[in-house]
Amino acid sequence: MRAVIQRVSEASVRVHQREVASIGNGLLVFLGVAHDDGPEDVSYLAEKIIHLRIFADEQDKMNLSLLDVKGDLLAVSQFTLLADCRKGRRPSFAAACEPRKAARLYQDFVRRLRDRGVQVACGRFQEQMMVSLVNNGPVTILLDSKKTF
Repeated sequence: MRAVIQRVSEASVRVHQREVASIGNGLLVFLGVAHDDGPEDVSYLAEKIIHLRIFADEQDKMNLSLLDVKGDLLAVSQFTLLADCRKGRRPSFAAACEPRKAARLYQDFVRRLRDRGVQVACGRFQEQMMVSLVNNGPVTILLDSKKTF
């Protein structure tokens, strides 16, 4: 399971020209599910993300987590995070999970965050989405539950 995490002052998702989700200060998380992912990957990334100390404290140091600042989180599914571009010019998505299992793990990820008290807004699974954000920093973090990077 892979995640691209962006610290934002605002972010939103539009589907068919209609806003379906938005947040203020917090994290925009793009989440990609691999075919071999399971509950342990969900648990690892959810806990890692809510405890990442990437928000500034009173000395302007990155010492505070999403939980510390009581920020929101916008979760957006994105299977293209599993793209393999090592051969040729067309990305391969063979490592991406089939949609039914990916949807279940994505929902488990959202549920785990909510269980920890995080306000979570969601994009629409398998929809064409227009994602807008204001990256605060910029701060962008890449995570992989298999720790491949």
